[in-house]
Amino acid sequence: MGRPRHIGVPERRARLAVRHRLAVAARAERPEEVADSLVALHGTDPATVYLAVGARLAECGATVAETERALYEDRTLVRMHGMRHTVFVFPSPLAAVVHASTGLDIAAKARAALVKDMAAGSDGRLTGDWLARVEESALAALARRGEATVDELTRDEPRLRERFTYAAGKSYEAPHTVSSRLMRVLGVEGRVVRGRPLGSWTSSRFRWAVAPPHPAMPPDEARSDLLGRWLTACGPATEADLVWWTGWRVGDVRRALSAVDAVAVLLDGGVTGYVAAGDEEPVAAPEPWAALLPGLDPTPMSRRERDWYLDPSLRGALFDRSGNIGPTVWWDGRVIGGWAQRPDGEIVWRLMDTEGVGREARDAVAAQAERLGEWVGATRVTPRFRTPLERELAAG
Repeated sequence: MGRPRHIGVPERRARLAVRHRLAVAARAERPEEVADSLVALHGTDPATVYLAVGARLAECGATVAETERALYEDRTLVRMHGMRHTVFVFPSPLAAVVHASTGLDIAAKARAALVKDMAAGSDGRLTGDWLARVEESALAALARRGEATVDELTRDEPRLRERFTYAAGKSYEAPHTVSSRLMRVLGVEGRVVRGRPLGSWTSSRFRWAVAPPHPAMPPDEARSDLLGRWLTACGPATEADLVWWTGWRVGDVRRALSAVDAVAVLLDGGVTGYVAAGDEEPVAAPEPWAALLPGLDPTPMSRRERDWYLDPSLRGALFDRSGNIGPTVWWDGRVIGGWAQRPDGEIVWRLMDTEGVGREARDAVAAQAERLGEWVGATRVTPRFRTPLERELAAG
């Protein structure tokens, strides 16, 4: 067997530019194409979904209207819990794959934790059987309404307002409401999904809806399906990248790699990476490109190892203390700075890694900032997880 093919940093950046729809020639026509190319759009911060889509559309003026159409009218995109107990937006056909590959394990643990916490925090008054009756009633009410907020559901099923003490006697003791915990459990179980928000596209106050039915899949088959899609979008990737993104056990990742016949390649530094079967051919670099990507954008959040496109010295400015990345400025495959929106709506940016960054790059970044400002318009966007550079730029 011959030596694995070497894929160096320039080709990795070229693959990222094309596969993630960041190069101008690779931009998409519709939000569904963006989500399909990336596999998942990070949805913890609602604004991230729209900003990530807008950065990758050929015509971004209708970003909000088109993304809302896909999410809430055509339902071709679905917002649901996925890997690492995190909210993502997926292409709707992937709902069954994500649920079987990832959601089942998370859901079982989440339900067990809720039942345990309720019993301990209510002197045994709130039991698993009691919870089953409440959720059956709540789901029936939700089906009647079509979509509803938690407040609306509690009017139909008052037992959702019951409270219990979480971690009684501990320094982090706190009152929990059954409704907030239960809706999250039902979400990871794939029984409810988030519907249209109460406010604008930046709002995190979502209505809930009964999840559309999807076929059951064997977990191993689902993991292979999801990993194969991810390798096509993000490969080459290391085993550590895959374990981090999926949240699976190492053994599950290795079995899925074997099942899809993933091909080992050699990355810089002698590290082993993997690409999808049939995806070993070289990828040519596109024309140089610039992008302003939002906090938690799926490109930088798709992997654990980022040094090949982000200088480690920038981490302190661009990440928060929990490892969440903030808004970033990209030039031709690497992060070179960050951006923010000021209270008056102005999009401002700063370059921090300027090696090889000349007039062409600066003009391209400025054009992307103007493009972003035009379609965001009067909306003010503040990232949910704020980073040192974003705070500094936003303050003026």
